[in-house]
Amino acid sequence: MSAPIPPWDPLSDPVLADQRAAYDRMRAACPLAESPRGVTLFRHADVVAAAADPATFSSRVSAHRSVPNSLDPPEHTALRAIVERFFTRERLAALEPRLRAIAGQVVGALPRGATVDAVTGIGYPFAVRAQADWLGWQGIEDQLLAWMADNHAATRSADRSRTAAVAAAFDDLVLAQVRRRRAAGHAASDDPTSELLAVEVDGRTLPDADIVSILRNWTAGDLGSMAAALGVVVHFLATHPQVQADLRARPAGLPAAIDEMLRIDDPFLVNRRVTTVVTRVAGFDLAPGTRVYLNWTSANRDEAVFGDPDAYRPEANAPHNLVYGHGIHVCPGRPLATLELVVAAEALLGATSRIEPAAAPVRESYPLGGWRHVPVRLR
Repeated sequence: MSAPIPPWDPLSDPVLADQRAAYDRMRAACPLAESPRGVTLFRHADVVAAAADPATFSSRVSAHRSVPNSLDPPEHTALRAIVERFFTRERLAALEPRLRAIAGQVVGALPRGATVDAVTGIGYPFAVRAQADWLGWQGIEDQLLAWMADNHAATRSADRSRTAAVAAAFDDLVLAQVRRRRAAGHAASDDPTSELLAVEVDGRTLPDADIVSILRNWTAGDLGSMAAALGVVVHFLATHPQVQADLRARPAGLPAAIDEMLRIDDPFLVNRRVTTVVTRVAGFDLAPGTRVYLNWTSANRDEAVFGDPDAYRPEANAPHNLVYGHGIHVCPGRPLATLELVVAAEALLGATSRIEPAAAPVRESYPLGGWRHVPVRLR
């Protein structure tokens, strides 16, 4: 029998004040820790091993079906293949000019010399306009922005009834897009939303619940993720003027640079799993049915893999970077996310001579990561 798993409180004030620093302390003290919510894995090797073993660490954690995130093989395999069709190199090449135009418009509208919040003033509007354009949801950008604000407020409140109401409101918004296309029939707009309605698995189109789930992941999840990621990138650029200067001179390095900025300060905190059998992690036994949290933010800063976690080494650290996950659930939308972040960063660097901090940034708190506010000035 193994020793008891060390306890911790992931929602305590000291942790919530600076989650990244707290995870660094926990990782140094113990490979995993337990709270009433479940067991958290902090180290890179353990997180990678769990993510690579869906038979032992199942994704069927929630009562709510999420396609394909909450599915295990073999059901996951076919639905994952469908999702991946929408992120091919050819599709993104066709989308890129539209994203560049949107990035240019968002950046062009920003004031020079005044304080701008990189999260709410740059990340929110760019994410909403980019996703609405991609999915064919033009005209509801203001609704999406209002929903993002409501969702973040509800998430921070930890009030389940409030978060459920916000989630239901978003499902209604998505269903309205689906029903509009069904009503239009062959006259429906040619976009990924319409295409998803025609997708078949084993000769049958997807049920509306699965269509809504996929579209929810592409929007409700990705809008906040994109805004958070841009906040991290802009903060890093503002506080590392030499990196900013290097990327102005060599923008081709942006994809690798952005991945490394997000590794250093990963805003995508955790994913959940549940054990299906007795399993041993870092010398501790986990019983079947144990809820497990894969802490990506901590794993991406593991000194055993990266040395100094704050050292900026894009090429050296790229093979071990877990920003987009690992295993069968590695983010299928990574190519689109990378493209969006690159074109947004290029637009910012191309339209300014300097990005500088304007005031102290404010950290996000669980279950969100990264920064809540990043005040910067564009010169």
